[in-house]
Amino acid sequence: MLPTLNLPPASLDIKSDKSGRQLVFDTLRGKWIVLTPEEWVRQNFIHALISEKGYSRHSMANEISLTLNNTARRCDTLVFDRQRQPLMVIEYKAPHIPVTQQVFDQIVRYNMVLHARFLTVSNGMAHYCCEIDYTKNTYRYLTDIPLYTEIMSGL
Repeated sequence: MLPTLNLPPASLDIKSDKSGRQLVFDTLRGKWIVLTPEEWVRQNFIHALISEKGYSRHSMANEISLTLNNTARRCDTLVFDRQRQPLMVIEYKAPHIPVTQQVFDQIVRYNMVLHARFLTVSNGMAHYCCEIDYTKNTYRYLTDIPLYTEIMSGL
């Protein structure tokens, strides 16, 4: 049983495979994915971005490969600008995993490669987003996940 999250209710496509595992349809990848607690957060968060924040599913991608210090890594979700440049990096944790400095350190390491303007972390219960100002070498935490029109207007 997966917990109720601190996100708007989402109508997700869920089914069981032949072995009884629950699967969820990932609209960004266009395929069925094993429904783990982290995947539950990801799919609900993406649904909220699309339905509540105006993000286009065509502006996002899941499980983006990157190389960091000669090691292959995967970023949970990337939001792109109109030129398909990384705009927001999103990292998810299962609901029982607290969002700690370690989680932010992980997303900051990914952003050393990606150079996105926004970093977002969610465990489905708590959501954090910060905006990076590369010209001033500063960052600030936002009070909410911004609307897509807000992050696009700053470009």
